[in-house]
Amino acid sequence: MPHGVRGALVRTAPASPGAPISVLWLPADAPQLPLGRVSLRWEPAACAGWDVTARLGLATTEVHLASWLAASDDWPRLVHPTVREATGLCSALAVATAALNLANRLATS
Repeated sequence: MPHGVRGALVRTAPASPGAPISVLWLPADAPQLPLGRVSLRWEPAACAGWDVTARLGLATTEVHLASWLAASDDWPRLVHPTVREATGLCSALAVATAALNLANRLATS
């Protein structure tokens, strides 16, 4: 990873596990991840492969989503399902929250 970054912000994780995960570099001084966004960080593992870590942005904090230690050079295929499922779940929760808020506003009108 380039100097001065703390990871890569996942832009999209396509449905096909063979499709590349689209990312943007996340500067070291970037603010907290937005709700439902995932960042990836990878560095060479001690013996072979890559140590990959995923973090998830929540409403008030970032949390450790997953780690893959000593993953092969094909690690994007390995992490793809977890990243896709986490971003999909967060999107679904955002829609459900918006629908609930709308229903509550309509009920009080």
